Amino acid sequence: MQYDKQRLIEIVREKGLKFGDFTLASGKKATYYLDCRKVTLSSEGALQVGLGILEMLGESLPDAVGGMAIGADPISASVITMAAVQGKSLAGFIVRKEAKAHGTGQDVEGPVVAGNSCVIVEDVVTTGGSSLKAIEKVEAAGLKVLGVIAIVDRMEGGKKAFADAGYELRTLLTIEDFGITPPQ
Repeated sequence: MQYDKQRLIEIVREKGLKFGDFTLASGKKATYYLDCRKVTLSSEGALQVGLGILEMLGESLPDAVGGMAIGADPISASVITMAAVQGKSLAGFIVRKEAKAHGTGQDVEGPVVAGNSCVIVEDVVTTGGSSLKAIEKVEAAGLKVLGVIAIVDRMEGGKKAFADAGYELRTLLTIEDFGITPPQ
């Protein structure tokens, strides 16, 4: 099995790309919306995302991948599952938006410990705000963040926000892959 960028573009276009008037999580207004949960919660979409991110990670895998609930959850699951299929060891984790008042009350859940290296995964990056919050919580838990990988970059400042914070953003796709011109 191999990552097929063209097939992922088709899946996102078919399942996750909508045109109209939308308000994004960042508060920005937009004429298109990318709902990548419809991609990552479909079997073929999950397969392509998992394979694509594993290919991007290369041979030197971090200890874990994860990100902000709920958008990153199916991404993490697909990446760690495809890693197992390929005979590789990789853990996943979930970053809670708010800590639970019961149980351990942790912000970061999963088989990770302080000192582990990780990559933050995200579905769609606009300004980078959600993943930057995830990074804060993950680093507070003692994990070493190596970078961020997203499915799609809307090309609206997220890459610069990560660079300014000292992290590299890599993406499987950008809005230009759908013929959409980024704002100037």
